[in-house]
Amino acid sequence: MPADPLIRLRALCLALPESSEKVAWGAPTFRVRDKLFAMYASADNHHGAGRPGVWIKATPANQALLVDDDPTRYFKPPYVGPSGWIGVWLDKRPPWSAVQSLLEDGFRQAAPKKLLAAIEATRAGSGRRIHG
Repeated sequence: MPADPLIRLRALCLALPESSEKVAWGAPTFRVRDKLFAMYASADNHHGAGRPGVWIKATPANQALLVDDDPTRYFKPPYVGPSGWIGVWLDKRPPWSAVQSLLEDGFRQAAPKKLLAAIEATRAGSGRRIHG
């Protein structure tokens, strides 16, 4: 596992169909057709508050469940938290399979419906998850 969590996060995000990376607000953000679904929060800037993390598009219900279940791992991020986004701390052995699932969910929320339909049609019958 890479020491820098951004390396692993970037690989997971960019494995999603038509995803891209763009620096915004001084941080790497991950998008599908220019719609934001995740943002890296470095430990070195105000977004990370001294710990590396990722902010992922989510629903308010999922955010509440995760934060209530494990507030040492999940948090309500500033700025986007009121919209339901979930923050995940990426230090102290992050749960990468859970991060991947959250990224896929965030991707689905941000992706245009036509793109999702095309992805599902291509993968029908394969039993593969959205990331490939």
